[in-house]
Amino acid sequence: MDFHDLLFRYFGTAEIDALNASALSAGLDRMRVDFGLETNAGRRFALWALMYMLGDAPDLDAFEDADEREAARRFMDLADNAG
Repeated sequence: MDFHDLLFRYFGTAEIDALNASALSAGLDRMRVDFGLETNAGRRFALWALMYMLGDAPDLDAFEDADEREAARRFMDLADNAG
């Protein structure tokens, strides 16, 4: 999934900083629903990563696969260390 495509799909814009609180909340709600329904591991991870970057990711227990949980942990570490 392309980052800009995700932003347009869930928020209608690539300018995430320009969103008001209600538009951000609505987009995150749609992302949570799609995350729960998604069966492709790569797409699920992309959704989770964007939700994490926006401060609203599900717990790591949402990943049933141990390798996916470990990948999410590594992403969290990288994102947190990046600033």
